[in-house]
Amino acid sequence: MDSYWKKRDSGITIRIIICLGILSLLYIVFITVLAYLGLGFFPIMIISAIFILSQWFFSDRLVMWSTGAKLVTKEQFGKLHSIVEKVAFANNLPKPKIAIVNSQIPNAFATGKSHRNSVVAVTSGLLDILDDDELEGVLAHEITHIKNRDVLVITLASLFSTLAWQIMQFSFFGGLYGAGRDRNNGGAIIIVVVVAFITWIASFLIIRAISRYREYSADRGAAQTTQKPASLANALLKITGRMDMVPQKVIKRVEGYNAFFIIPAISRGSLTSLFSTHPPVESRIQKLMDMEKSMHGI
Repeated sequence: MDSYWKKRDSGITIRIIICLGILSLLYIVFITVLAYLGLGFFPIMIISAIFILSQWFFSDRLVMWSTGAKLVTKEQFGKLHSIVEKVAFANNLPKPKIAIVNSQIPNAFATGKSHRNSVVAVTSGLLDILDDDELEGVLAHEITHIKNRDVLVITLASLFSTLAWQIMQFSFFGGLYGAGRDRNNGGAIIIVVVVAFITWIASFLIIRAISRYREYSADRGAAQTTQKPASLANALLKITGRMDMVPQKVIKRVEGYNAFFIIPAISRGSLTSLFSTHPPVESRIQKLMDMEKSMHGI
């Protein structure tokens, strides 16, 4: 364990490359389906360009908008900005933008397309329960996600998953509504539904393939940055304990964004728990405490 927290994490890089390759394959499938449905070369190129550019420019904005995250200035949250600035400097990164989510759910996430275009968001509920060292650990965890560039993969895969799900619903119910009037479109609708389903499954698997590993990697990165793994472990314990006190209807509203959160918000009886995007918090805390012992010779 003594060398575990010191060495560079190459595993996250390999997983990111594989996941980006799968996402690229999904683009090719998308274009192939458009061609099969009879669209010409130029319409396909225009649609593909619009789709790719929209995904690139608006994917992180969509996450911000849907979670209700609002950018805040240093004048509004001076201590928060100072900690982020300190952690970003320690990782040789530009300072990310900072956002607050007005929610009693204690959580944090990062989003963005690059080191220079990234946002770290925390909820008001998180600020209420953590001390400065614990908050620094959580922010270092999120900034490690930015440093590793795994935020981009999760953002793109999540957008793919959301779009595919919406296409499936629209095509299925639209097909049922119009089936009696135009049976010539039945074959095309089936193809769209099948491809959308495959895309949704692929996106789902991509998110699960990288999510659990990236949380361990971000925990380790936070420990390397702050030299206080026990503080992050304490933060995880506090977040988990407070999560049980949040009303179930509040948790249900944010379950779709669990892949981004430092601790997933899972309602009781939810199928989400069967396909968790995160490793068990007990395992994460144990690894952090092992790092604490290794670092400080306990």
